[in-house]
Amino acid sequence: MKTLHVHVGVQDLATSIRFYSSMFGAEPTVTKPDYAKWLLDDPRVNFAISMGNHARNGIQHLGVQVESPCELGEVYGRIKAAERPVLEEGRTTCCYAKSEKSWISDPDGVVWEASYTDGEATTYGDSPALETLGTEPAAARCCAPSAAVI
Repeated sequence: MKTLHVHVGVQDLATSIRFYSSMFGAEPTVTKPDYAKWLLDDPRVNFAISMGNHARNGIQHLGVQVESPCELGEVYGRIKAAERPVLEEGRTTCCYAKSEKSWISDPDGVVWEASYTDGEATTYGDSPALETLGTEPAAARCCAPSAAVI
């Protein structure tokens, strides 16, 4: 089953954790000094926030998180069929997790990731810009890959 992923940059993590915990009626499933994540079943969403060097304020990116490598292959196929540049990051550490992922931006520059997470990490990971996708704002940041566009 696929899960919608939303990543938002915030100015004050503690204040935002209190706000989103109240809004979702749940505490984060992951909390770090610069990051928090809620894995919710209702609505089914992986909602993450971060601050500092990882993010500018506001929506960082949207994504589709899958539960298996097979589902990831299905989503990758749809991304490639969208006829936009795809940035295949492959294996990476991002947002305190070990994942396999690719990136694409829509015609208006909204960045989307497709990912399968299969482990935790002790570090946040790298956060270079997604400029190689071509249409997204230069400020778009977060766990973006430095791999070549295919």
